[in-house]
Amino acid sequence: MQLRKFLEDQGFYRIPLKKLATGHYLFSAKINSVSGDFILDTGASTSCVGFTDSQYFKLISEESLIKAAGAGAINMETMLSRKNEFAIKNWAIKNMDFVLFDLSHVNEALQQVNVGPVHGIIGADFLKQHRTVIDYGRNCIYIK
Repeated sequence: MQLRKFLEDQGFYRIPLKKLATGHYLFSAKINSVSGDFILDTGASTSCVGFTDSQYFKLISEESLIKAAGAGAINMETMLSRKNEFAIKNWAIKNMDFVLFDLSHVNEALQQVNVGPVHGIIGADFLKQHRTVIDYGRNCIYIK
């Protein structure tokens, strides 16, 4: 039996991904009904959105004690936005949390390989919660 049929029979939703020159996977999604571009990052512990896109996605944020680190930057200030709607194509949830922080270092790295900026990163918190299966051979994920 094919992986796709097996997972779809189990109630998983298939989402195609675009592989970037960096090795990351890009996809479009909506936060609070506003479209954006996101990369999938299994090494990111939490899903995040750039500070500069907070108003764009209608995020209500609160103070956060979390310090962010990654992609060569450490000890960055963050904010937290709770209970947002998150949708990928016809699949949606209404209670997704995002950490807000400065994504400029991520977008600068993407720009160096001629990839446009992203609005955020979907990390391991989301992947684990939605039992995500990554099909690297077919450049897609399955979420439940």
